[in-house]
Amino acid sequence: MEDKNTTRKFFLLFTGLSGAGKSTVANALKRKLTANNKATYLLDGDVLRKGINKDLSFSPEDRKENLRRMAEIASLFLDTGYIVLSAFIAPYKESRSMIQDIIGKENYLEIFMNTSIETCIKRDVKGLYEKARKGEILNMTGINAPYETPEHPFLEIKEDSSLEETVNLIFNSIKNKL
Repeated sequence: MEDKNTTRKFFLLFTGLSGAGKSTVANALKRKLTANNKATYLLDGDVLRKGINKDLSFSPEDRKENLRRMAEIASLFLDTGYIVLSAFIAPYKESRSMIQDIIGKENYLEIFMNTSIETCIKRDVKGLYEKARKGEILNMTGINAPYETPEHPFLEIKEDSSLEETVNLIFNSIKNKL
């Protein structure tokens, strides 16, 4: 593996609704970057919520704190020369702006996984959307909490792109940063 200190550091935020494909794409891109001898680390919203952020709810304030903690952790990995990939719903423009401030504008790349709510519901293996519709989950983004669409993402990925096409598009778009 390439010495991580020679890798040009940057941060990728995969944002979109639950079920949009954020983690799937981030994991596949991580594998491709690793195969190309790049030092990477993936921060996944579901994983952080089971550990460091398990004390947080899904209220707007706690969502902001969840993302602040993630950005601070990502910043530490960036300081050591890693390419950091993160898969978080990150529903609010204000929170994404805060992440960019912590990470640094020069290191921040936002990838909007633009997937319809209908497709996300079809992909919902955890049954979260159904629970939200029944009132069992409050503050579910896309159902009873908003998602503010990114205005100027680095890339916007449409739901009709295959995983391979998506990973290749992102990889080719960041090649000049590697």
